This record gives sequence, structure tokens and C-alpha cells, in this order.
Amino acid sequence: MGRVRRSRAEVILNILNEALKGVNKTRLMYRCNLNFTRFNHYLQDLLDAGLIERIKDETSNPAVPLYKTTEKGKELLTVLRKADEFISI
Repeated sequence: MGRVRRSRAEVILNILNEALKGVNKTRLMYRCNLNFTRFNHYLQDLLDAGLIERIKDETSNPAVPLYKTTEKGKELLTVLRKADEFISI
């Protein structure tokens, strides 16, 4: 069985979901199973759209920013999850 390519919406849903609590860039990239180039493209689009924000990690290493889903991103995540329910029937 061949690999099925994920849609743009599926990738965005995955990134927003993984970034809900705040995560560093490398971990987010690996959890979303994207290569460096594709991941950076998606991340920049989500940052530009205000769906993800860059925050400082005060607990472990303030020099490494974390990426966290914004309120606007959470709203989109809710819509995408609902759409996924309908499509996955």
C-alpha cells in the first residue's frame, strides 16, 4: 500500500493540535512528520495568519522560543476537527 499524502488542511490541523500547549520548533516538526522545508513553509504561513505565536520558554531555556496555538488558531482547529468528522465517515 502506497503512502497517502495529507491535505493542507490535515497538516495545519496537526500543527495547531501539537502546538496547543507550546512546543519547540524541532519537536513540533518531528511530531507533525514534516521535512524541514515543508515545515518552515507551513509554520511561517501560520505565524503570518496569527494562528500560531512565538513565545519565550521561561522554564527550561529562554533562548529557545516555543510555538503555541493562538485563540484564533484554536477556533480554526475546532472547525477543522468538525470538518474532519464529516469527511472521515
